[in-house]
Amino acid sequence: MKKLLVVIKRHAVAAYYIGVFAISWGAALVMFGPGAFLGGTQVSVLDASPLQFVAFLAGPAIAGIGMVALVQGRVDLHDLRSRLLTWRVGIRWYMVALLTAPLLSIATLFALSQVSPAFLPRILTVSDKIGLLVIAFAVGIVVPLFEETGWTGFAIPQLRTRYGILTTGLIAGLLWGAWHLPLFAGSAASAQAIPAPVYLAVLLFSWLLPYRVLMVWVYDHTKSLLVMMLMHLSIDVGVVLVPSSGSAAVAATYDLVLGAALWAVVAWVTLGGRVPVDRRSHQVLPA
Repeated sequence: MKKLLVVIKRHAVAAYYIGVFAISWGAALVMFGPGAFLGGTQVSVLDASPLQFVAFLAGPAIAGIGMVALVQGRVDLHDLRSRLLTWRVGIRWYMVALLTAPLLSIATLFALSQVSPAFLPRILTVSDKIGLLVIAFAVGIVVPLFEETGWTGFAIPQLRTRYGILTTGLIAGLLWGAWHLPLFAGSAASAQAIPAPVYLAVLLFSWLLPYRVLMVWVYDHTKSLLVMMLMHLSIDVGVVLVPSSGSAAVAATYDLVLGAALWAVVAWVTLGGRVPVDRRSHQVLPA
């Protein structure tokens, strides 16, 4: 047992992600069968029951809290709570966290809607707008709480001890995208105009990857788990803005253009641009 604990501590990040995929993918396999990964079953926010979706979401949080307790002990469990309650990080960082995704999504949809009405946001085309907004905000509140407790609560700080912001974001982003496979495999299998592997790669990595790099950048300046949950919330609520058309080509085009816009922001940040902040914005004050 001691030898196993030594191995886990030595390879903490790898052990964490193994735990995440084992819990989440295991839950998807039990609930939906192999079709959840092979495209035989449609698994999505709208198709899964709330209990089923929470079971899938539990992976990052359970693995994150478990690894903090197992590898780092009660002191870092207290630190995890402290980072969750850290809110005095500067108003500009809240603006970056809450507005980056919505503004880029709106700009993307506006530009594409000039080409085709298929890119009109779903919120403008559905009859039950209130119901759609309720679903969007419910997802936006629940999903970040479960996911970021693990992604940013444990994995990101661990990766940052070894890698820079960009490399950390790329590693975490690739694994973040891959984790979503059971949610999108069904959609990829039903995409007639686009080969399933290509469509799946677009769904999983086109915008999730650059957005995670930006999240790591913001976290590096704030050390606030709360801000990361809000930044995650802003992209999840943006689900209501995706094109209303069910066409795979429309969805893929939107994702690719949004991803390109996010990569442009990543390039600006990487090349030395930064949000103008005062010195206090760099100071993480106790909650």
